[in-house]
Amino acid sequence: QVQLEESGGRLVQPGESLILSCVASGNIFRVNEMAWYRQAPGKQRELVAEITSGSVADYADAVKGRFTISRDNFKHTAYLQMNSLKPEDTAVYVCRFTLTTDGSGVYWGRGTQVTVSS
Repeated sequence: QVQLEESGGRLVQPGESLILSCVASGNIFRVNEMAWYRQAPGKQRELVAEITSGSVADYADAVKGRFTISRDNFKHTAYLQMNSLKPEDTAVYVCRFTLTTDGSGVYWGRGTQVTVSS
């Protein structure tokens, strides 16, 4: 059974940095696209960053220049480096992988809470 698990979320002050990780485990043949989403209270879930199998990355305008997504294919892991964090970055951050097992499918993690507050 494929499972995604995020880690790294915590309470930080404005201007600080965090690194989030998302590790996929189970019967995995190949991980294709990786992405990070976030959902803040009272707001819709939004795509934060995504990275293709060729390591081409794209970002939401709100995080460009501050966040960096990367991947380690050997570890089936995606990372999100978050710098210069702002209170509006407070949200549950969730990873999503498109991967191949016996077939292919989209898998979601449970999320990790990031809180940016003085």
